[in-house]
Amino acid sequence: MIPAGKIDFMSSISLKKLILHEDAELLIVNKPAGMPVLPDGWEKDAPYLVKLLEEQYGKLWIIHRLDKTTSGVMVFAILAEAHRALNMQFEQHEVQKVYHAIVVGEPHWDYHTARHALRMDMGHSHRTVVDHSKGKSAETAFRVLESHSGTSLLEAIPGTGRTHQIRVHAYALGFPLLGDTLYNAPPTDLIARPALHSQSLTFTHPATCERVSFSAPYPDDFRAALEKLRAGL
Repeated sequence: MIPAGKIDFMSSISLKKLILHEDAELLIVNKPAGMPVLPDGWEKDAPYLVKLLEEQYGKLWIIHRLDKTTSGVMVFAILAEAHRALNMQFEQHEVQKVYHAIVVGEPHWDYHTARHALRMDMGHSHRTVVDHSKGKSAETAFRVLESHSGTSLLEAIPGTGRTHQIRVHAYALGFPLLGDTLYNAPPTDLIARPALHSQSLTFTHPATCERVSFSAPYPDDFRAALEKLRAGL
């Protein structure tokens, strides 16, 4: 039974609306915000994305993950061979991941690359912290797309894949994600989660060896927040 106040994703989300592309090798999905990819350690009986997909497609291979609160494009492998090929591309940084984020503040720069070393803090909040002495190297390239009334829409391209990397790098630069109270963003009524969306993935298709790109549209909450900010509301 799903607790009161929780969304029953298994019944409320049409599976067809999640699928961006499918072929014999791959499944490209638009992950909803609020749905974990795998069982949540705190809510083991709650629905999760892999279970929803495997009920329709059978065994899928997980190649990468998105945080529970993050929306957007993900790729799953249908065949083990495709899984191995894409894993290698991720490990060799041959996959380009592009995110869009709404942040608090207006950067004075148009482009900036953050290179703060990051370390997982195993406290109750499960934050990632900047630690230049003990942290692991991390890199995120940011570009300002637009600014509105003390907020900005940024493109973020991570060069590494550390936990909460984009969120922490944006916070370390002084521009926490809108709604990201874990990283000191002020409370807001505009969006009920960190405003982060996996916009696109570009990689070499394991079957055709051609470079392909897939993108996911903004979800309703992200789009509504951005429209209000553009309107000055």
